[in-house]
Amino acid sequence: MGMFAEKPFKKARKTHPVGREESLTIFVDKRKLSLESSSTGAEGSSRNLNTTGAVTLEVLHQLAASYFTDRESTLRRLHHLQIASTAIRVTETRTGPLGCSNYDNLDTVSSVLVHSPENKVQLQGLQVILPGYLQSRFIQAALNYIGCKSEGQFVCRNNDCWCECSVDFPQCNCPRSDLDTLEDSLLHIRDALRLVNKEFEESEAFRGFTEKLPVHYAVNTSVVEDLWRMDDGLLQRYRQLETSSKQLLARAHRTTNKLFSLSKRCRKPPRIILPRPRSLHFWLNYALSMLYCSENKQVGVYSEKSRSCSCPYDHPPCQGLVPCSVGDGSRCASCSAENRTRCSGCNPGFTLTQGACRPAVPDPTDPYLGMESDRDLQDLELRFLIQRRDPHLALHGVFVSNDVRINTWFDPSWRKRMLLTLKSNRVKSSRVHMLLGLTLQFCLTRNSTLEPTLSLFVNPFGGSHSESWTMPIGQHGYPEWEQTKLDIPLDCYNWTLTLGNRWKSFFETVHFYLRSYSRDSAAGNKNTSLYNDPPEDSEPSNNIGYMKVNSMQLFGYSVHFDPEAIQDLILQIDYPYTQGSQDSALLQLVELRYRVNRLSPPGGPHMDLFACLLRHRLKLSSTDVMRILTALQAFSAKHPNYTEYEANKLCS
Repeated sequence: MGMFAEKPFKKARKTHPVGREESLTIFVDKRKLSLESSSTGAEGSSRNLNTTGAVTLEVLHQLAASYFTDRESTLRRLHHLQIASTAIRVTETRTGPLGCSNYDNLDTVSSVLVHSPENKVQLQGLQVILPGYLQSRFIQAALNYIGCKSEGQFVCRNNDCWCECSVDFPQCNCPRSDLDTLEDSLLHIRDALRLVNKEFEESEAFRGFTEKLPVHYAVNTSVVEDLWRMDDGLLQRYRQLETSSKQLLARAHRTTNKLFSLSKRCRKPPRIILPRPRSLHFWLNYALSMLYCSENKQVGVYSEKSRSCSCPYDHPPCQGLVPCSVGDGSRCASCSAENRTRCSGCNPGFTLTQGACRPAVPDPTDPYLGMESDRDLQDLELRFLIQRRDPHLALHGVFVSNDVRINTWFDPSWRKRMLLTLKSNRVKSSRVHMLLGLTLQFCLTRNSTLEPTLSLFVNPFGGSHSESWTMPIGQHGYPEWEQTKLDIPLDCYNWTLTLGNRWKSFFETVHFYLRSYSRDSAAGNKNTSLYNDPPEDSEPSNNIGYMKVNSMQLFGYSVHFDPEAIQDLILQIDYPYTQGSQDSALLQLVELRYRVNRLSPPGGPHMDLFACLLRHRLKLSSTDVMRILTALQAFSAKHPNYTEYEANKLCS
């Protein structure tokens, strides 16, 4: 055995009647032993057996002789001597189920029954040692005792061993204490990862970097990343964070694997909380959050898309000033020193208007009819504001109905007609209105079996009701009603229809037609309802419930409209001021017609809203309207790539 003697110095053996055998073998390297003895001098021979100093042959003889009288103490002394000296090596061999010891600290311990870290038991030929009539029962009893602590029956199949638990010990395969230790270890790893992240966040390198970020114009993660990669001190500190994080995450994965392995036969799954690493993108966005969302001693989360902050608490807000965006095109060339959120200079081709950069060449139809609001809102913002009934978007329409009164209960049988109109063609001739959405709040009595349905008609510029188009709700990509039940004792609902920028359109009056249907559950199917018209008579015996409308609200904005300027364009068709003014007027009218008609509802060709504008807001006759449309068609036909313009007639 390498440097040791080929033959053992001392070997003791004892055989038991049940087939168990114990032996102790001590290998000695006498050359090393003599060197160690000489280095200790005469003092070594005078030490008693309890010392761990000098090792002599006499001491080893005495220990070998005392092995079978006091086995545990002897093995402990041999273990200490083996640690103190490199001259000896001890091998203990035990066979049989009675040869198990809790003292397994020597170099080599060979036993029939050996515990592995996973509590598996390896067989080493016990069936050969015992008589045949004892083999199966004795081996099984030993395995049950050692492998399952007498809490179940030890079973091995397909290279896997486990315990079939008895009724009194249903969790015998589940090492609860080991699992608790591993779960606690995961929690400690998570806390350690939080600590290293917090240390990086509070480090001078990261704090100094955020303090040096530009404040005179808005930056995004790309700009922050470029500045990050140029900061050597920050890069070195971030590499330390990455190294620590990787080590902790590797420990977490190893611990998790052990948890899964030990708990595979537990009835309850383990509680695993894996820490998540923080990527570079997280720290870049966190730097932006500290720059723009750190007011009132709290740090929120910055969103580049909306240029706003999500704060831990609504009050006080964490939102700070976000400077203007500097760049090409419609973005600013520089931000204002007095108010960093507004531009102070624009790029070529754009002009400064109320702190924003707009195209220097205005739209050719802007002097005649505006199309856009001063508020540039996205559809998600519009939907949020309409659902909250924001007063800045609310239009104060006049409610008109011969059938219904606001906040008054009524029988909703058959059809009820309601109008919301702005009457601007009489009162505000210089304004037209854009419809962005509407809301309706109504209540039903608790015993009501009615299902209300609404049909909506939009009159764009006035005139008779027949000159209205029907909202194709839920068709051709058109939005659908959003229904919300109110959390109040009454059976009340909010119905919201958000058109947004895509389906906004002109309107003068919105006609609501309410038609209710009674609901009867179909036989044998609770998920199916049959809708029937309500009975004509409203006798108390046939009463199927009442309804009331609490509120109806339109949302949108008004834009300028100059009927005199459009009249002047029409006059130039017949009486041009100068050479070419007729073609210029026709070109502007063609563009105006296109911009008006493209706000038609979906489904088929555009509606001729432009003809309605001429008919009801300019008060032109049907003959004049037809003459103007014919002139526009003839002018367009002269141009290359001409395609005939189609529009469905709406107004007579």
